[in-house]
Amino acid sequence: MNSLTISRRPASESDRSLLYRLFASIREPELQMLPWTDEQKQAFIEMQFSAQTDGYRNTHPGAQHEIICADGEPAGRIYWSRLPERIHILDITVATEKRNAGIGTAVLREIFEEADRASLPVTIYLESYNPSQSLFRRLGFGIAADEGVHLLFERPAASASAKMPNA
Repeated sequence: MNSLTISRRPASESDRSLLYRLFASIREPELQMLPWTDEQKQAFIEMQFSAQTDGYRNTHPGAQHEIICADGEPAGRIYWSRLPERIHILDITVATEKRNAGIGTAVLREIFEEADRASLPVTIYLESYNPSQSLFRRLGFGIAADEGVHLLFERPAASASAKMPNA
């Protein structure tokens, strides 16, 4: 990673347009395949963004919704929840133009440090076709559950991985 300073701050209502753009950027490739008008695509993205935002707030009311910053400028988002039995990442998205600079890895390593201090595993659901699976595998995640389209990836707790026998 280069010399970027990576930080996180709580997301606020004033970040809504940034969060919308990040969400739209991850949905763009699949929408390009649809024969919809730009207006239909826009309406669909707005509906899905609202549904995701409301869904995360309802299903994970204690989750952290944070803006990832690189050198003080917004570069992405991470939503995560510290549960008694694990730290669960609901979503992490780095802006398209900021990818492959180590930003996501730096943020995930901060989450790992917290998890390791508490001897908790870290989990995230990824779609079976999500190309970021390779990143999570490199960072020590394995598939804990296969739920069809969604795979639950888990990075074991530091204490658990230290106790694992050598293969």
